[in-house]
Amino acid sequence: QVQLVESGGGLVQAGGSLRLSCSASGRTSSMGWFRQAPGKEREFVTAINWSGGRTAYADSVKGRFTISRDNAKNTVYLQMNSLKPEDTAVYYCAQQWGRFDSLTPYANEYHVWGQGTQVTVSS
Repeated sequence: QVQLVESGGGLVQAGGSLRLSCSASGRTSSMGWFRQAPGKEREFVTAINWSGGRTAYADSVKGRFTISRDNAKNTVYLQMNSLKPEDTAVYYCAQQWGRFDSLTPYANEYHVWGQGTQVTVSS
């Protein structure tokens, strides 16, 4: 089974930027990013199909976040710009095993998860 490892989280001021990376131990498929803030449910952030030609975003991050991938490196990225305090959360990378074109926002349709990386945005 593929293992996912996120990196790139940290503390940033509001308006700043961060780039998260998700490195996979093997070949990936459709991938997504989710986040979970303290006391809240895990929520969908963005997804990308295997080719990188299709993406989907939550309304709350549209225009500020960009997902991309480098299949040669088995890595998915999340560029986060114009960060807001409400973006503070643990960010998780996830894989839809065996699905290459799906952009589903539903967490229960992702089969492999990383351990998460903390993003904290100060006001």
